[in-house]
Amino acid sequence: MFKKWIISFVARWSLSTLGMWLSITFLGSVSGQPNPLDFILAGLFFSLANSFVRPLATTLTLPLIIFTMGLFTLIINTAMVALAIWLTPNVSMDFAGAILSSLVMSAVNGVVNFWITPYTSR
Repeated sequence: MFKKWIISFVARWSLSTLGMWLSITFLGSVSGQPNPLDFILAGLFFSLANSFVRPLATTLTLPLIIFTMGLFTLIINTAMVALAIWLTPNVSMDFAGAILSSLVMSAVNGVVNFWITPYTSR
């Protein structure tokens, strides 16, 4: 069970790193010379935020999510991207970039959930 969880987390982290690389490269900025460690850290912070902060935020804002028919989840996704960018050194992104990045990361997470969930449910 623990082995499947680790494999799942590493796969999510890897694909989140790819998504954050796309988001930061096209919608954000890196101060100084771009370092692969910046993108790896951004992917790690995003994965950790999605694993621990997002369920809590979703639970606390459930009435608002229901009231807006799910549209508020875009704000939660934007907040997870903004948190990951804020925690990552040498990386910055404006609010519009965070909104667009949340759409990119939602697509990446959709693909990840499609591929990884059948593997971890066995």
